[in-house]
Amino acid sequence: MADNDYDPAGNTQMFRAFVDETPAPQAPGSVSTYGSNRGGNRTGVVAGIAVAVVAVLAVVIWLAVR
Repeated sequence: MADNDYDPAGNTQMFRAFVDETPAPQAPGSVSTYGSNRGGNRTGVVAGIAVAVVAVLAVVIWLAVR
């Protein structure tokens, strides 16, 4: 019975080959999932900063009126 599901951690040489695997290079101009995800991260940071600025302004106004 052949076991096609090998464990790369079971053998040092197999583990090193598994760790050293590099992804295939992409063609120029192609969109990667990492590149498309960057915009989402930037949007979240900008939204977080905007919320923080609004919160600080609200506290300053509240303290000024009090």
